[in-house]
Amino acid sequence: MELNKAIENIQETGFLEINIPKNIDLVAEIIKLKKEKNAVILAHYYQEPAIQDIADFVGDSLQLSYKAAEVDSDLIVFAGVHFMAETAKILNPQKKVVLPDLNAGCSLAESCEAKDLQALKDKHPDHLVITYVNTSAEVKAISDLCCTSSNAKKIVDSIPLDQPIIFAPDRNLGAWIQKETGREMLLWDGACVVHEAFSIDKLLNTHQANPNAKIIAHPESEDHILKTAEYIGSTAGLINYAKTNPAKEFIVATEAGILHEMQKEVPNKKLIPAPAVEDNSCACSECPYMKLNNMQKLYLCMKYELPEIQVPQDIQEKALIPIQRMLDISSKK
Repeated sequence: MELNKAIENIQETGFLEINIPKNIDLVAEIIKLKKEKNAVILAHYYQEPAIQDIADFVGDSLQLSYKAAEVDSDLIVFAGVHFMAETAKILNPQKKVVLPDLNAGCSLAESCEAKDLQALKDKHPDHLVITYVNTSAEVKAISDLCCTSSNAKKIVDSIPLDQPIIFAPDRNLGAWIQKETGREMLLWDGACVVHEAFSIDKLLNTHQANPNAKIIAHPESEDHILKTAEYIGSTAGLINYAKTNPAKEFIVATEAGILHEMQKEVPNKKLIPAPAVEDNSCACSECPYMKLNNMQKLYLCMKYELPEIQVPQDIQEKALIPIQRMLDISSKK
């Protein structure tokens, strides 16, 4: 009865709300379920540490897109946010894709609705539309190309210079790409709540207190943050830079979840989260959407294979085109 009610309430709650025995070993149970169901867990760097540790693959949006395109498991469990799980479903229409909490959204995706982007396209019919992967399936379906922060420059550079471009929805990433490529693009006015939460004053104070630390930042951050950075790149790029750079200290301006995997890669280096404007539990910037997922929800999601991600066939087929174009361009040397 409890299960039936929980299933009925998924659309309202966003997840399976079922009591779990207090003495249950979630790690052991999840590992058992992976084998029983031939399931793969894909997790983003911004997930809580316990989820990253039990995942089969941890990566950024581009890495996860590649992984989602090649998995041979029957069940894809996406520990991330809604647009990521949708992308996995678009790439694997015949497989079951589940997300621990349907409420795990994205401020960027929410800032750009398909009808509004279509209206902008109608005003600029000569423009090619590049959308960040942080968008809904419906938005991808009316896009020409997708990109991630890892490959945005490469995607834009692949477009002929005389071709005008609409870039949506992240204005900060778009502005940074404009500087990197020298291309003028029509930018959508969207932003990530996490990457716009950094305090420049607190960041400079933190650097003053740690003068040997290199500031590294995600390109979704605002320009005044990026100007302080020694390196700007995707989450995977930030981890690689910390691994390969001889510096022993880094101030990291992106969602604090990345520090877990980064610290494993550089155990002897000091990692300092860039401070946020508002004080919170970690004095850093955390994504409230990413943190909706937890081990309890992950376990229930795998056990009952719910909530399931569904993408209408017509949307799936149209959205696959710009995603596949992105993967093809990214794979070229």
